[in-house]
Amino acid sequence: MSREVVAETVEIADGVYAYVQKDGSWFLNNTGFINGGHGVTSIDTCATERRTRAYLDAISAITRDPVRTLVNTHHHSDHTFGNHLIPGATIVGHEQTRVEIQRFGGPSNRGVWNDVEWGEFALAPPFLTYTTGVTLWSDDLRCDVRYVGTPAHTTNDSIVHLPDRSVLFAGDLLFKGGTPFVLMGSLTGTIDVLENVLRPLGARTIVCGHGPVCGPEVIDEMLAYLRFVQDLARRAKAAGLTPLEAARESDLGSFAGLLDAERIVGNLHRAYAELDGAEAGERIDNAAAYRDMIAYNGGRPLTSHA
Repeated sequence: MSREVVAETVEIADGVYAYVQKDGSWFLNNTGFINGGHGVTSIDTCATERRTRAYLDAISAITRDPVRTLVNTHHHSDHTFGNHLIPGATIVGHEQTRVEIQRFGGPSNRGVWNDVEWGEFALAPPFLTYTTGVTLWSDDLRCDVRYVGTPAHTTNDSIVHLPDRSVLFAGDLLFKGGTPFVLMGSLTGTIDVLENVLRPLGARTIVCGHGPVCGPEVIDEMLAYLRFVQDLARRAKAAGLTPLEAARESDLGSFAGLLDAERIVGNLHRAYAELDGAEAGERIDNAAAYRDMIAYNGGRPLTSHA
């Protein structure tokens, strides 16, 4: 049965919009768009055909101009599976975003989450790629698209910074109200990016990959959680606990109310690998991590409302 698309279009600066999907849990990502005089620039798409079409309808409610440019902040499916529904757009992304989208391929219900109705799909990776970044212009508005320089949430995270509007589209480097997730990137790398890339920008308005539009306080909230995971991993590994055992025995404390709490297990898998000397972004056994996340979730598939 199709689920209702609950989303809000928020104008966060003149001609700059965040499209916020509620409640921001698995596959309910945020996108955004900039309405210029000669076309629209979109930051990411959505996980399913139905949700991406709802996003495009939200753009059409603001402007009749077409989406001419689409920026992917990273390769994950909830930010890219709708790319093909904007066939007239130039799709821009980091060169590794293109590689990872091609490697992952199309949607399937892999037994990790409850069934998702993906709808129509065609592979549409970025075809204009960069290594460090590119500057886009929406009329006279500068949009700095920058690779963050190291694996963090994934191996290929980029941000879109609008310095003249003090706006940052952070992709999944930041979550507001949801549990951060670094299984496919790096715990230490994410901490480094938050401290040395995102914070110095001084953006007053931040669109996270999931959750409501917020301010720079989200950076400190994320750092507190990531340092909690880092400390828990050190202590639990020294005590001979597995990541699943460590997660089950831990008290999440002030982080217990974050959505998708089972991500603690995946984050601990990454933290343990780094304690063993794994390089940032090095491939580890993600399948084992997801099995442990399901076990932490009572043996039930993880919940997606997409």
